Amino acid sequence: MELVLEKPPRPRGRSAGSQRTRQNILDAARAIFAEKGYSGANVGEIVALARTTKPMVYYHFGSKEELFSAVLEEVYAEMRSIEQAVAPSALPPLEAIRRLVEVTFDYHNENPDWSRLISVANIYAAQHVSSSPTIASRSSVVLGLLEEVLARGVREGVFRGDVDPLHLHLLIVSTCFYRISNRHTWKAIFGRALDDPADAAAQRRMVTEAVLAYLQPETPAP
Repeated sequence: MELVLEKPPRPRGRSAGSQRTRQNILDAARAIFAEKGYSGANVGEIVALARTTKPMVYYHFGSKEELFSAVLEEVYAEMRSIEQAVAPSALPPLEAIRRLVEVTFDYHNENPDWSRLISVANIYAAQHVSSSPTIASRSSVVLGLLEEVLARGVREGVFRGDVDPLHLHLLIVSTCFYRISNRHTWKAIFGRALDDPADAAAQRRMVTEAVLAYLQPETPAP
């Protein structure tokens, strides 16, 4: 049974040392939750990896539940920052979508813990996402970016006009996510690793071309 400690007051302002401790705890929690899931993760293991104490975990995060929510906030914020860094509104529509697909593919490829953490969150019906005050509001930004790019593409005649931004987001993310989340079962069944570095460039191109092909305006029948 885990030791239950009385929670000290939560910090209002943080020194540089306190911020480092908080980030060390987050980094350790991210690794442990990704490896062992939520129920399998133990605060003691997180403490050991972060080289801190249980009181410090509860000081910064309050509880294991809040700590997992904070980890999810961090990984979602990373993804949203990468998407916004593309500055799609400053690019021609086709190039904007191409770059968004490419950075999404690259993030999943380089951060396999993302798919594991999101899979864990879904096991718990996203309760740790729903309890976050920031994940949904920050994530709505990507739909706004896609909506703006789609509208410009339609006006310029390079995109079809019936695409839902949420459906486009699904199309972009799904293959990027699947090739990491299902790589072990895929290899066991088909004998080939989905995340084989030798295939990454071809898969990246495939996903990009599939998304752009979907967005092409329909050619009128002769």
